[in-house]
Amino acid sequence: AKVTKQVQVNALINMHRVRGHLIADLDPLSASEPVMHAELDPATYGLTIWDLDREFLTTGQGGLDLGQPDGQMPLGEILHVLRNAYCRTVGVEYMHIQEPDEKLWIQQQVEGMGVITGIEEKLHILDRLNAAEALERFLDTKYVGQKRFGIEGAESAIVVLDAVLGKAADVGMASAIMGMAHRGRLNVLVNIVGKHYGQLFGEFEGNLDEWSTQGSGDVKYHLGMTSEFESMAGNRIPVELAANPSHLEAVNPVVEGMVRARLDRIGHEQGEHSPVSGLVRGQAAGEGGLYPVLPLLIHGDAAFAGQGVVSETLNLSLIEGYRTGGTVHLVINNQVGFTTTAEAARSSYYCTDVAKMIQAPIFHVNGDDPEACARVARLALVYRNHFHKDVVIDMWCYRRHGHNEADDPSYTQPEMYRRIESHRSVRKRYVESLVKRGDITLDEAEQAMDEFRGRLQSALDDTRDRAGDEAPGDAGGSALAANRDFQLSISEALGDSTPHVASPLDTGVSDKQVKQVFAVLSSVPEGFVLHPKLARQFEARDAMMAKGLVDWGLAEALAFGSLLSEGTSIRLAGQDSRRGTFSHRHSTLVCNETGREHCPLAELARSGARLWVYDSLLSEYAALGYEYGYSVGDANALVLWEAQFGDFVNGAQIIIDQFIMSAEDKWNQHSGLVMLLPHGFEGQGPEHSSGRIERFLQSTAENNLRVANLSTAAQYFHLLRDQAMRSPRRPLVLFTPKSLLRHRDARSPVTELANGKFSPLLGDPNGPEPGQTTGIVLASGKIGHEALAERDKTGA
Repeated sequence: AKVTKQVQVNALINMHRVRGHLIADLDPLSASEPVMHAELDPATYGLTIWDLDREFLTTGQGGLDLGQPDGQMPLGEILHVLRNAYCRTVGVEYMHIQEPDEKLWIQQQVEGMGVITGIEEKLHILDRLNAAEALERFLDTKYVGQKRFGIEGAESAIVVLDAVLGKAADVGMASAIMGMAHRGRLNVLVNIVGKHYGQLFGEFEGNLDEWSTQGSGDVKYHLGMTSEFESMAGNRIPVELAANPSHLEAVNPVVEGMVRARLDRIGHEQGEHSPVSGLVRGQAAGEGGLYPVLPLLIHGDAAFAGQGVVSETLNLSLIEGYRTGGTVHLVINNQVGFTTTAEAARSSYYCTDVAKMIQAPIFHVNGDDPEACARVARLALVYRNHFHKDVVIDMWCYRRHGHNEADDPSYTQPEMYRRIESHRSVRKRYVESLVKRGDITLDEAEQAMDEFRGRLQSALDDTRDRAGDEAPGDAGGSALAANRDFQLSISEALGDSTPHVASPLDTGVSDKQVKQVFAVLSSVPEGFVLHPKLARQFEARDAMMAKGLVDWGLAEALAFGSLLSEGTSIRLAGQDSRRGTFSHRHSTLVCNETGREHCPLAELARSGARLWVYDSLLSEYAALGYEYGYSVGDANALVLWEAQFGDFVNGAQIIIDQFIMSAEDKWNQHSGLVMLLPHGFEGQGPEHSSGRIERFLQSTAENNLRVANLSTAAQYFHLLRDQAMRSPRRPLVLFTPKSLLRHRDARSPVTELANGKFSPLLGDPNGPEPGQTTGIVLASGKIGHEALAERDKTGA
């Protein structure tokens, strides 16, 4: 009987680890106690009140192992530990993880997690809640009805972010990059990133740049910022909040790309390989220096469950070409999306269930318990640094106002908003608990809040005074006047019109450099066996080069090799990009007998340059967003994303419209990203006929990007080098061909690589004399070559 009871206790312990979250007190708006789940009820296992004082083993497989000298505890104490760990205001999902070491680590952390006892930390948490609530109330009073997507009801999000970044600073991480939605963004900018009150009030007052193009710029709850965050212990960490559009989750892959670029730069500065290049899946490095840049993403519950880019970005997290060492995700769970209830927004039980696809641990926490939020936040950061994997914090809270401050949510959620109306704020509830425990007096709490209000009013008064001093005609050196003078000087320098085609740069290379790159391309390691078809292909390439000609694939390789030898790093990623969809690139060779890989061009890298060529996951949206973020994060690297077919680019249309086309105008955010769109206009029916050239041409304005459809290999060579050498850069869209990859008429003499440059317009080598010309046809790429052939064939 005793053995049977022990087995039953072990089963009860295990089920609390698996299902304990189901009876946790997570919902601040819940009016009743959670209902006991059958698998968590001791009675289900034949245990009764008479067993509560009986001792059972707690060591070994399935046991608590809390360091008891004799490895035994009464059942009542076992239940106390389990309920505290899994069923109070924190619920943990981690038993879906396959790695035993990870599960054991989380188990030991959670089942031994104490409460916050230090008065200094409690006062710090209260200070953060004061700051969050004071700002929202102040804005609500001074700017009635203006949209700000306030954080009211979710103020503990500031506590979570403060704890995560504070811990990151204390363990010596290099920096953090954040991405988030509208909800609470202004509060995060001020109380986490460090935006001055005066800057924010100036935006509310309407102090905009009078010389900006009408419709340009962006609303204040889309803007980003870079600053420094200081922990409670006085340690600092650089923090950047990325700008993002109303397509809220679109910023996720962009942030990951920015982080990866920064990690690769850290590796370059240290004179060694990127810290992300050699780590294998699941390898741990404690709190050490691997992956010292933290991606921190803040989501809404409805968007986290509903947006496909979330799962695409999660799927990037453990892939070699995209690893960033784990992301800390904070879901601000309002329990409603605009007007849509959770029941209508998802089929999953939790909004965070999608994260289980990568076996990320999920910490559900009640937003009305800021101390629990702080504990969970620090644990999430430690887990990330220890296992280099994503971790999710699901903070249950509510939205005190509607979707925005002018919206009335009671139309569709009357019962919820009756409860919210009578529900005291997080700060008030926390103050009450501190006063009851004797940690603080009510007068002290109110005095701290009054100090915040005073600082806010003072900042607003200063902002309005400065606005009055900078009236039109004032020569006091205002920022607007300086910008106006700058714009006028630029206009005078350019003349009356802005050029629509950038003046080509000198991109030629010496004959010696071409030969050096080609020699490296033609060599393979000893014992390396090429695929028979590839060996014949390389023989044909050698013969072509011997005749002084280069085709499309060779021109690209020579451009990459020359840039690497000059110190420019290159990152190329896309679906099947290492070989190339049409087998023209072969950047990474695979030994036909051993499977060993060899990347010839990597040997040419000089001055810390690196070459990365990756086959991406089967994604356009997240994959392109990631490369865009990388190009923003490293302005010196040549970053290229290649679609498998050009017309597949529409799967990434949000990234194109909201970032690539417009980010410079909206946020002064520069990118030199190259988009290679193969088979861009080559026929083969509606599925593979067009990369929608017209969409890109319709979206060009004020030199926001470059669009090209090239006709010769030399043009491709020079435009790639031109893009890498140009500053400032613009995104470049290239409709790369299929039929021209090996077309004889698209080949170029090697001499054109040394002596030429990119030419926006090519002449007709076999056309009539200028005096005999009666008409001009402009054509490019495949159509251009076919038109020339037909003209010559018919003698037109």
